[in-house]
Amino acid sequence: MHLNSINLEVHLRYMKKILLIGAGRSTGTLVKYLTNNAEANEWQLTIADRNFEFLDKKVTELPFVTTEVFDVTNQDQRETLIEASNLVISMLPAHMHISVAKDCIDYKKHMVTASYISKEMQELDRQAKENGVIIINEIGVDPGIDHLSAKKVIDEIVSQGGELTDFETFTGGLVAPESDNNPWNYKFTWNPRNVVLAGQGGAVKFIQEGTYKYIPYQKMFRRTEIIDIEGFGKFEGVANRDSLKYRQVYGLENISTMFRGTLRKPGYCRAWDAFVQLGATDDSYTIPNSKDLTFRSFINLFLPYNPNDSVELKFRHYLNIAHDDIQLFEKYKWLDLFEDIPVELDNATPAEILQKILVRKWTLQEDDKDMIVMWHKFVYTNGGKKYEKHSSMVVIGEDQTHTAMAKTVGLPVGITAKKILNGTIDEPGVHIPIKQSIYEPILKELEDYGICFTEKDVT
Repeated sequence: MHLNSINLEVHLRYMKKILLIGAGRSTGTLVKYLTNNAEANEWQLTIADRNFEFLDKKVTELPFVTTEVFDVTNQDQRETLIEASNLVISMLPAHMHISVAKDCIDYKKHMVTASYISKEMQELDRQAKENGVIIINEIGVDPGIDHLSAKKVIDEIVSQGGELTDFETFTGGLVAPESDNNPWNYKFTWNPRNVVLAGQGGAVKFIQEGTYKYIPYQKMFRRTEIIDIEGFGKFEGVANRDSLKYRQVYGLENISTMFRGTLRKPGYCRAWDAFVQLGATDDSYTIPNSKDLTFRSFINLFLPYNPNDSVELKFRHYLNIAHDDIQLFEKYKWLDLFEDIPVELDNATPAEILQKILVRKWTLQEDDKDMIVMWHKFVYTNGGKKYEKHSSMVVIGEDQTHTAMAKTVGLPVGITAKKILNGTIDEPGVHIPIKQSIYEPILKELEDYGICFTEKDVT
């Protein structure tokens, strides 16, 4: 449909209105999807954020797009924008979703978010159902596409009479092979702070061969599993969060092994473990006069006092790094850990200083591409026989706007919003995407964008 300037204003009054809260670096593909589909679906899009530095200027010139300088803590402004919308997409940090969700329920507006569902969000389920409001959470990549793809295979196995005994799932945000040019085989593709603090939310929990297992943070990065993905080589998987809560969610209460993890290239986890053992990832206290430190003196803070040994030697001894383990030690030298480069952060935590050190070297460059890798393992019995199936997905980013991360987060969010507005997804309540009526249409459309899975039976 093409509208001239005479009837555009009248037509806008009858368009379905989407409010997108948050226009950060990761939303480029989401905004592109919404604007590409706006005219055909008769949508009007309002993008609300504190600043729009990552928003393509061409987007703001589209007749069906408006921008709003927005403060989520401004209740009057928040309620006004939500009341004027049909559906709200919240790309805010997870702890900010609840006030938005409550307003959506009060004003009977649907909501979509990629974040993990919180206890507070789940408690809104009854009110959402009473008001006919659909709230979909965990519809990014992980969580999100992992749910869609895993539940599809699980439901197929069960429908054919099979019984799941083992389920493992891993996802990694990594640098693409053509841009992998550093000894860590890693660059930041998401929030650097989340990478530095990964694993600090308590002991990792999972079940293996019917036995509950717990990995404390200080041991987490030395308990890894090697995974081989055809065409892309070997990865190492490290345990992630609480795997146990998804047994009931997936309908796998009796499963003997359930494990969720994160993927890195081999060697990363052993090297990262040094920062954990030192205490350099600690975010619980600040270092007085930290701005006067250098990278070298920062590392020395955590090492035993010895006036006769160099920082490098103490580092090796403390972490039991053999002198002939050149490859491992090269990773730390490459980060300039032992150089007298000023920290220049006042009253910073160790984690904040480490983040600054890493950002210098792990930031994606202009021509770099990122990569999302996802892998599932299903072991099941059927008719007295044991079977194993693997399912994998690899997505390579296009550029610094349409990264693999932005695509695999933004597209499921955008598709879900469309399916809600056109009535394909119509069940009120607070959901994650594990029902066939939700995951099936989303997976089908994701294939149009090259986001698809390769499944193979393992003998």
